[in-house]
Order: sequence, then C-alpha cells, then structure tokens
Amino acid sequence: MMKAPQILLTPGSEKNCVRLKSLLMNQGFRVQEADSIVHDLPPLLEDPPEVVIFHTNHTNTAEIILSIKRIRRQDPWIPLFITAESSSEDQAITMFRAGITDYFKVPYSLNELVASIKRNLPRHMMNAGNSFIDQRMIGESQVMQSIKDSLRKIARTTASVLISGETGTGKELVAELIHEESPRSGKPFICINCAAVPEALMESEFFGYERGAFTGALALKRGKFESASQGTVFLDEISEMSTKCQAKLLRVIEFKKTYRLGGNTCIPLDFRVIAATNRDPVRLVSEERFREDLYYRLNVAHIHLPPLRNRRDDVPLLVDYFIKQLNRKFKRAVKGVTDNAMNYLLEYHWPGNIRELQNLLEAAFIDLPERNLSFIDLPQRPDHVDRETRLPIVNERDNMISALLETDWNKSKAAEKLNWSRMTLYRKMQKYHISRGAPKGEMHNSLDSIIK
Repeated sequence: MMKAPQILLTPGSEKNCVRLKSLLMNQGFRVQEADSIVHDLPPLLEDPPEVVIFHTNHTNTAEIILSIKRIRRQDPWIPLFITAESSSEDQAITMFRAGITDYFKVPYSLNELVASIKRNLPRHMMNAGNSFIDQRMIGESQVMQSIKDSLRKIARTTASVLISGETGTGKELVAELIHEESPRSGKPFICINCAAVPEALMESEFFGYERGAFTGALALKRGKFESASQGTVFLDEISEMSTKCQAKLLRVIEFKKTYRLGGNTCIPLDFRVIAATNRDPVRLVSEERFREDLYYRLNVAHIHLPPLRNRRDDVPLLVDYFIKQLNRKFKRAVKGVTDNAMNYLLEYHWPGNIRELQNLLEAAFIDLPERNLSFIDLPQRPDHVDRETRLPIVNERDNMISALLETDWNKSKAAEKLNWSRMTLYRKMQKYHISRGAPKGEMHNSLDSIIK
C-alpha cells in the first residue's frame, strides 16, 4: 500500500506554518517540519519527501538558493516551492533559475499553494494507496510483485528503459504505467510501432520535415520526438528496425537534438525513451542484428515480463478483471467461470499470453453467456496451435453433458450452446444413452474425465 505524499516544511512564520500544515494534512498529505533549512534530501531509505516548501526572508535568501541547487542535483523532478516574506522581481527570477517549481509572495492564498502542489505531483500520488500500477497491472504472484516494485523505482528517474517479453505480455501497458507514475505524466506519451515504419519514411516520421523538403511536403510537420516534448517516447518492437535506422535513432537519443528533413535549424529535444522488444536483446546483439551501443543506451533500466504460463497463479485474477471489463462492455452480469473452465484455463500453455486470454474471454461473451462461463462457452483453439499448447478437446458426449448441466437440462438452451438443433440434440442424447434420470455420479464422473 502506497503512503500519502509527504511534504517537508522549512522554518518560517509560526502562524503561517501552523495554518499551512493544518490545511495540507486536511488535504490528505503527510507533513514533516524541518528544524532548519534543508541542504540535501534525506537518504532514500528514510522516507524522503515528495515536496519541499521553503520560506524566505531578507536574511536567508542566498542560503535557500544554494539548498535548491543542491537538491536539484539529487532529484531533478521533486517539486520545490517558495513562500517569500519579502520579494522582488529579480529575486523571483533568481529562484526560478535555481530550479524552483512555483513562487508565492506573502500574503498568498493557501488554497492556490495547495492547488499548485497537486498540479505538480505525479498523478498517482493524488490517489495514494491505489496507484496506476496497482489498478492496471493485475497479478499478486511473487514475480509480479517484484516487477511492480521495480516500476515504482524506475518511474521516478529519468533513465531510459528497455522492456522485454513475449508477445502479449503487456509491454505497452508497462511503458504507459512508467510514464503515468513519472513526473512527465502530464505530458505527451508518444507510441511508435517501429515494425510498421518503412525504412524510407523513418526520418520524416521520427524527426519531421520542413515545407518543401520533398514532393508533397506542403506544410511543416513535427516528428514524433519533437511532439513528445517533455514527455515520453515509447519505441515498440525496436528490434525490428534495420541497423541503419538504429544508428540514426541512437544519435538523437544520445544528443537530444535533431534536424527536420529539409531544414538547417538544430531542434533541441526533451524526452524520455522507453523501448520494447519481444526478442532476446542480448542474442540479437551477438548476432549483430541490434546495435550494441544502442542496446547499452536503452538498457539503463531493464524490465522483463514473464510469459503467462510462468505465472499461472495470476490467471484467476486476470479472468476476474477481464470479466468485469467485458460485463461493462457487453452489459452482462457474468459472475465468473465454472470450476471445469478454470481448470482448463490454468492448464493451458497460453502462447499468446495475456492478450490471448483476454481475446478468448471476449469471444466467449459474444454468445451472451449467463451467470458463469463454462467450458462449453470457451472457443476451441485454432488447429495450427501445437498439440501441447492447446486446450484439451473434449468428446461429444462430455460436451453434451456439460451443456445440459449448465442449462439445468433446458434442451433448447443446451442445443443453442452446442450450436445444434433440438432434433440433433435428441438424436445424440439417444445415441449416447443420456437422460436426466441417469445417476448423478455417472454425470459427474463423465465431467471429471474432462479435467484429468
């Protein structure tokens, strides 16, 4: 559970400090009061503040400016606020140049100060205890808890991130969460599918072009990196780019500047880069299909997402999450899945990972299930999927028994579930000697054979 944002107050007018502390605590913040002007942030293990508020007077301005500069070297993103008893335009400019976030001259509105604090905190801190990561990254297995902890640490830094994992494991979601939890959360998140950008168009898409740069360039176009000003660029499937394109990309990432096609003006860039690949990046480097220098530039922080088959404990949570989503989408009231359906979902190999699970459940909703999804509601896997990874195929008799039990022996509904006519159902019930009067143990034994 995440704690509420902590604000550190430096000494100031006793009356103003008491009022400000009371207001901040009423807004849900934790407030810590410093005995003197802070020159450094506390060590990370000592619960560092998310905001620092300095109070200046005519005697301590120079000392506070020095403190601001030192803190900025430790943490470029932490919001720093000034409340000033005496002020001038030159002093305010000096403070902003030193790195403060906002400046308030006494007398000031406490409500305006609180509003500014909320604007400048990362979004997840305004929902303390239930971050974007906890809301959207489903899983309580040990490996997922470790990944969530890593994401929280990585998000607050400016480091480049490389995300690896099989197709469908949620790499784009992780990139979005890093952005949403970071100080850049209010700025653009630009997603680029590198596999879909032809090599001939790479420069114009990534870096933009000037009017008249080529035939058809009727107006200036900003590139993806320029459009991501102060935000995040997500380079999905970066390993699909040619090494020639990778070289151009490396230069922009390294020097944070570019030229539009047809232009001669150097454009400074401000972005954080996150990249993802569904291949083994180390192997690609050894095969000379991925530039080693680009790999090291991107791999400052690395997140590897495990395949779903390696975190089966999370399958029930994911099923519950997707069913709730699908209920809203299809306006249904499905409560969950039956035991035999869950057993199959837990045993399946999931070559398409979370995306395949989501799509399978959505396909089941198309037939408008009632109450609980049963095995018979789940679509069979394609024939080309390897036998080892397929959902076990049950025989016709077991399908019939499952459908009849799920519909409380309503033959019309059972036939509909099986995509049969009522006459076909009657003929097959007679063929397999199925009747409602059969001993229950016989029925359950037949169903039990499905999940063995």
